[in-house]
Amino acid sequence: MILKIEKYPSPVLSQPGEPVTDFNDELRELIANMFETTLASQGIGLAAPQVGVSKRVTVIDLSVGKDPAQKLVLINPEIIEREGKLYEEEGCLSFPEIREKIVRAAKVRIRAQDEYGKWFEMDGEELLSRCMQHEVDHLDGILFIVRMSALKRDLTLRKIRKAQREGKW
Repeated sequence: MILKIEKYPSPVLSQPGEPVTDFNDELRELIANMFETTLASQGIGLAAPQVGVSKRVTVIDLSVGKDPAQKLVLINPEIIEREGKLYEEEGCLSFPEIREKIVRAAKVRIRAQDEYGKWFEMDGEELLSRCMQHEVDHLDGILFIVRMSALKRDLTLRKIRKAQREGKW
């Protein structure tokens, strides 16, 4: 089922997600729906708060549905190492049509649980690293606009307010 994506300034986006403690069929259904929603939105990652669920769950699929083996589920994730810097364009499904260059670590090591509660660690580089950091930020209640320069953030917020006044947001 395709879920409704919350847009900024929805309050759920600014709140840290609650840790997941129940690894059950309801959680796996949420994950399946999140993958379906990500694909339908042509995104590469989605955090549970973006669909109105304040839980520490995120899904990533850099293949955008083309390679099921690339589907990645991160539950209760934490970044345990960061290395290097990348300054690349980034977007967010909760900020439709807004893209901006953001500084992120070039490489990260993440510790997370899978949909059955098993802990694992993995590395991410380049786009995967960027996506992991973006989604973990969502789970911490941090939006990508706070990572923009003050000037770009101000311009972006003005653009959103204008779109809201015109009924387009």
